[in-house]
Amino acid sequence: MSKADGQTGGAAKAGSDGDLPEWNLDDLYPGTDSQAYRDDLAWCDEASKAFEARYKGRLASLAADEPDTLGAAVGEYEEIEERMGRIMSYAGLLHAGDTSDPKRAKFYGDAQEKITAASSHLLFFGLELNRLEDDVLEKAMSSSPKLGRYKPWLTDLRLEKPYQLDDRLEQLFHEKSVTGRSAWNRLFDETLTALSFSIGGKEMSVEPALDLLQDRDRGKREAAGREIGRVLDANGRVFTLITNTLAKDKQISDDWRGFGDPADSRHLANRVEPEVVDALAAAVREAFPRISHRYYRMKTGWLGLDKMEYWDRNAPLPQMPEKLFSWDEARSTVLDAYERFSPQMSQIAGRFFDHGWIDAPVRPGKAPGAFSHPTVPSAHPYVMLNYLGRPRDVMTLAHELGHGVHQVLAADQGALMAQTPLTLAETASVFGEMLTFSRLLEKSTNVEERRALLIQKVEDMINTVIRQIAFYLFERKVHGERRNGELTKDQLGDCWIEVQDESLGGAFSFDESYRAYWMYIPHFIHSPFYVYAYAFGDCLVNSLYAVYQNAESGFQERYFEMLRAGGTKHHSELLAPFGLDASDPAFWSKGLAVIEGLIDEIERIEKAGQA
Repeated sequence: MSKADGQTGGAAKAGSDGDLPEWNLDDLYPGTDSQAYRDDLAWCDEASKAFEARYKGRLASLAADEPDTLGAAVGEYEEIEERMGRIMSYAGLLHAGDTSDPKRAKFYGDAQEKITAASSHLLFFGLELNRLEDDVLEKAMSSSPKLGRYKPWLTDLRLEKPYQLDDRLEQLFHEKSVTGRSAWNRLFDETLTALSFSIGGKEMSVEPALDLLQDRDRGKREAAGREIGRVLDANGRVFTLITNTLAKDKQISDDWRGFGDPADSRHLANRVEPEVVDALAAAVREAFPRISHRYYRMKTGWLGLDKMEYWDRNAPLPQMPEKLFSWDEARSTVLDAYERFSPQMSQIAGRFFDHGWIDAPVRPGKAPGAFSHPTVPSAHPYVMLNYLGRPRDVMTLAHELGHGVHQVLAADQGALMAQTPLTLAETASVFGEMLTFSRLLEKSTNVEERRALLIQKVEDMINTVIRQIAFYLFERKVHGERRNGELTKDQLGDCWIEVQDESLGGAFSFDESYRAYWMYIPHFIHSPFYVYAYAFGDCLVNSLYAVYQNAESGFQERYFEMLRAGGTKHHSELLAPFGLDASDPAFWSKGLAVIEGLIDEIERIEKAGQA
């Protein structure tokens, strides 16, 4: 998934080497009106109904007397889930390509309704499996290799047992999702992508507008910053309603299911203990003064300012060289970095370029940000970017291709077990960024170029760790206070400014136009509390990369085994071969120390230059 900051590119042209690639979705379906799509949609409906008729109410007897038949049932369930996943991947990717197109929006909405209706016939399966006694299911898995193959999935499913409701309530929650959370998500997407910003005499969408916050001209940055704030604020009634509704919706669901903390359901989905996330958040929060406050004080001086405004946060430094990367240069940069780590990694990433699996250009109506969508194991992932040519875009490409490689390798686990929990899902993406950064650092030819790369990396790390934990703290405030009643736009703005001030420090002043910036962050809407996964992944990769640098041999094999595991192992099992333990509070301090070390190196270069 994309980083929640939503700023992924630069205002420059991507290069003069021809058009940027657009993805080819034919590997999923040849068209919205294709016979293959219609056949699969009809098959899903019929297969789901037949599955319910064949197995509902029988799972206890099958587990006791016919465990192989139960194993076959899980296999049938997986096949239906895969076909449904293919349909929704196609509809979702098509919609992301242009959310302003009413035909695509209708196609996506219709697909969602039909798949929700069909999948309601499958709801009984997980619920009934969780009503089996532990010893009965354990014995069945031991006696049947066919069922035993799905033990990781069944084990994960059992974690949901304390929070599941009775069958009719679960069906109601499921069927109403189309008119509930999913509908509000769609309203957010279509509202955000339809916004128009007037900057410098040009009308533009949100992605190019946000991109101007990285322009060299401070006047342009200020104009963009104020206009973004003005347009968001003018639409604040809609965004405030969406946020209040979804926070209340989540509270109702959490209360019915018995989750005590607003983030507990996310922790459960991530298969990570709340204590581990608490330790991460506490370590990062404690490091705010040593990392972000310290760095931004330095940047204030480099920019020749007494105080920075929020539109200066991602500003390029006046004296810093700025290289623009054509698409061919970006491709070769990332693949070269991957090749040096492992030819296999480069070969897998190369398929994305060679086979139309990437959609790179900025287009009106296109979803902002970037992501790698795994689709289904029988197909392949697709990467979406908004590529405009800055070094940060190259890092975004490396990030999303890291996801893509991970998703390709994990696909062998099948539709039920390929998906990695979000905490470790960011490991391969951030590792891909680190490989690319390290390669660029190796190739740097002078002190100024090295300094520029270090500054860019530190800013990316602050955006990945400090800013994402600030987002997490903002969500905790919002969901906590929503329990006391609806929040006004001003109250939400207060929560936003409080966490920004705490995380970024006294180097900044925030005016009224910044109070609305919480409105454009899609993760708050689509995946509440997702954002800590970025900080988890970055700190983890800092430690993992240190192991790689010190490993004599065999690291690559262990790394690929970790990626191939998909969702079949807990984070403790996956990290054990590298001697890492995320449950150790000191683990997070080691990862944060890497960022501090890079800031130290920048300071050493500065002092050497002044000597």
